[in-house]
Parts: sequence; structure tokens; C-alpha cells
Amino acid sequence: MDKKKDWERKNLEPYVKSSPERQKEFTSVSGRKIKRLYTPLDLDNFSYLEKLGFPGEYPFTRGIHPTLYRGKLWTMRQFSGFGSPEDTNKRYKYLLSQGQTGLSVAFDLPTLMGVDADHPLATGEIGKCGVAISSLRDMEVLFDGINLGEISTSMTINAPAAVLWAMYIAVAEKQGVSPKVIRGTIQNDILKEYIAQKEYVFPPEPSMKLVVDTFEFGSKEVPQWNTISISGYHIREAGATAVQELAFTLRDGIEYVEWAIKRGLNVDEFAPRLSFFFNSHNDFFEEIAKFRAARRMWAKIMKERFKAKNERSWWLRFHTQTSGVSLMAQQPYNNIVRVAIQALAAVLGGTQSLHTNSMDETYALPAEQAVTIALRTQQILAYESGVANTIDPLGGSYYMEKITDEIEEKANEYIKKIDDLGGMVRAIEAGFPQREIQESSYWYQKAVERKEKIIVGVNEFIMENEKIPTLVVDEAVVEHQLQRLKDVKNERNTSYVKENLETLKKAAIDNENLMPYILKCVKSYATLGEIMDSLREIWGGYQEPIQF
Repeated sequence: MDKKKDWERKNLEPYVKSSPERQKEFTSVSGRKIKRLYTPLDLDNFSYLEKLGFPGEYPFTRGIHPTLYRGKLWTMRQFSGFGSPEDTNKRYKYLLSQGQTGLSVAFDLPTLMGVDADHPLATGEIGKCGVAISSLRDMEVLFDGINLGEISTSMTINAPAAVLWAMYIAVAEKQGVSPKVIRGTIQNDILKEYIAQKEYVFPPEPSMKLVVDTFEFGSKEVPQWNTISISGYHIREAGATAVQELAFTLRDGIEYVEWAIKRGLNVDEFAPRLSFFFNSHNDFFEEIAKFRAARRMWAKIMKERFKAKNERSWWLRFHTQTSGVSLMAQQPYNNIVRVAIQALAAVLGGTQSLHTNSMDETYALPAEQAVTIALRTQQILAYESGVANTIDPLGGSYYMEKITDEIEEKANEYIKKIDDLGGMVRAIEAGFPQREIQESSYWYQKAVERKEKIIVGVNEFIMENEKIPTLVVDEAVVEHQLQRLKDVKNERNTSYVKENLETLKKAAIDNENLMPYILKCVKSYATLGEIMDSLREIWGGYQEPIQF
């Protein structure tokens, strides 16, 4: 302490007086204050075993596996989907040929909202922001020539997640692959839809029932599948800080576990298949600290709050996507650099899976050249940079350990507030997380406008914009999709489809697990829209209350 005061008096203060610092106050991209220097004084009573431990051991701050990337690199999983299932199938095969190691499905807006391509609300949106999937026939085409027993697939789908998952299972069975061996993830995180992305269909309570149905069904019938990816990504993209992203995501996780236990499920039977999905934003150290704090917090939550006994229930396994909202239309080649920094933070934070955004995503879905550069960014990190050769290399840094502790503390304060509100469903209905995100988003935008936060090419270092090639979705996709849907409806056994849909409705009324009924509907070529409409008849739709 005395030595530091001596340094400040003798060395620092005269220097700052003659050479002032660039800003009076330094903050992270989230607005968290950053000190000039971090020393052992910032880590009073720091216990290595309590705070860090060893990789593969509780509390898993340094990683859930003893060897991390020295044993197996993270899964490289570019988020892909556009136009028709044929278009996306072609892109999948291209990416796999270039070294991608997992698939990730981006669905178009009608699919995300649970309506078919021939629904009036689908007009103008078919295949535009992802691939259009209306029936099992589309899913068969999407994975044509791809062995689902050999690849893991992530599907970003929430309100109709159970239906799309059933389609995937059905395609695997048609390929001769047992549900017992297929691997992958459905996002299935409906709570973040009410908080941030707003692609919900049913009210919160039946939506939660459907999520727990997938937990129960998956633990018995599809044991290697992650039945949820509890997502902070879209919460962050909506304007949340790193602390809010972490706190709301983990509190969502707590809510899912509570609902599943209330159903009567054994926590150690479903918890090992819970997975998470985080954003990696621009602030390099803050993001790494967030990932480390997340692992430690979840381990404590599962062990101490839920009394889980299986060590795998304590693991926080997560996918990371670089920050789409941080990419800029101005000087788009700069986005390659932003993505590289964000991806490096994700790797140093110990992610299990990574998607790097493409430089052109502020304009359109990725063109082939842009997505190839994004994939190559991961491969350069993996094979050239040396960062995968040791575990948690920033562990022990005074700064890193201090901000990991700070983020954990602030996130726990949020979790306590939501507990006091009665849980996340009640907090959402009260508009709590929505208001917190709105205020953070407003603060950041004002900071950019005041140039307190510099964005290269946007509010500083401005130059005439560069043009880059972008992907254009062929308009012929619409007619193609509508014709295939028409053919499916003409060729199937209509009375059998109706019978299955009626049985599904009765099961919903009787509060049964709906997964077996949805699977039967899907296999009879009932469409996504028909299945969702059947449940909407029972549960109704949802309109968000005005909060602001």
C-alpha cells in the first residue's frame, strides 16, 4: 500500500500534471468504470482454489475440461440459411468443404413466427433472413446428402422450436439414424423472446410448458441433444450491458430449471443438456471476464441453489457469436478486424462453439467470399495464433480477476432483484428487464453521439464509403416454396393429418407432454403452420403489454 502511494506521489502525479490522460474517466463499452492500474491490492483475500481452481474442477472459472483446446478445438459453426432449402443445403456443403465443423440453421421470419410460406403474413419474407421451412419435405431437402449421425446441428428457433426439432428427428430417422445418437442444439429459449427479440407466439406459461416438454422428452429419447440454448445474445444485441446479458441469461436458466423441477423432473437428468449462448462484443477484457464469471456463477447456482449432484449439471457449456450489432455499414472491411478481436475474446473465454459474423452482414446475409473470410478468421486463431495451446492464459491477471469478480457481483445483484419480483416470468410481465435494457441502450447511444465512445468510420475517421458485393436472394424462391408446399398438401393423407392435429389439441388440453404428438403430426406432413395453429386454438396468442 505504502509503495503504491509513493509511486502515485513521486512518479504518477507529476507525470499526469505535465501530460494529462486522454479522458477524465475511462469506461468499458458497458459503462463499467476502469481504474488506471490494477495491483495485488485489488484482490484482497483472493483464494486461488475458491475463485479459480483448476480446469475441469469446481467452480470451473478456468474451464469445464482439464485440457480445453489442447484436446479438441471449439466447434466452428457459421450461422447459415437463406432462400430455399436447396440454396442453404448448397451453402452447408460449401462450408463443410472449407473446414467448418458443425452446422447452424438460420430460419426465415415466417418460420421463426410459426407460419407457412403460403400465409399472408409471409408475403415478402420467404427465404429473406434465413431458410424457409414449412414442412418435413423442406427439412428433408435442407439436409439432403448430409449424414445427421456424423454432424452436430444447432437450430436457432424458439416459439416453434419443438416442431422444427421434431422435423429434424424425423429426417434423421429417414436416414436410418437413431434419435439416441443425433447431436446438436435447439435454441428453444422463449424467455429471451419476451425480453428482447420479440418472436413469441403463445403466452409465457404455455410456452414454458412446451420448453419443459422438450427437456423431458429429450432426456429420455434424444439423450445427446441439447434441448435449450439459453441465450444472452439477443439480449445484448438489444442494448444490454455485459452484466445485464449475463444476469438475465442466468436468471432465465434458473427459471427453466425451476419449472422443470416443478414438473417433477430430476435436475440431474435434464441439467447436463442445458447449454448457453453468449455475445462477444468489442470490449476485449470485459467479454473474457464475463465468460469466466458465467461459468463460476452457474456452477454455484446448480450446486448450491438446486443441489444438483452430477458434476455435469454444474457445467456451463456455451456457444458464442461475435456481435452483429457492432458491425458497421461504413467502411465494412473494418468489420473483419472487429470480428477477429471478438472471436479472440470468445476463445480466451473458453467457448465450446463459435460463429464469426461476416463483414457484409450490415447489408445482407453473408456472400460466399465474406463467410469464407469469417470462417478463416476462426481457423487462423485455432491453428496460427497459439492462443489454443494453453488454458485461461489471462487467469491470475490482477485486472482480469478483479473485473471477473465485479461482473459476478453485479450480475448476482440483478438475479436477487428478479428473485424478489417472483422470478423471470413475473419480471418480464412487469417489464423489468425490458426497461433496464432500454436505459443501457439509450446511455450507449448518447455516449456515441457525444463521441465519448469512438466508432471508427462512424463518428471519427470518416471517409467515403466503400462498396462491397452482397448476396441477393433469388425471387424465384417464393414460387418454388409455394409450389412445394402445395404439392405436400396434395400428396399427403389429409384425413390422417387432421386426425393427428386433433389428437395434438386434445393432448394440449389434457396437459400431456406434446413432443410425441408433434412428432406424429410432422411425420404425417402436417405443416408448421397447421401444428402451431392447432396449439394457438388451445392457448391463444400473445400481445406484449405496453411498458414504456
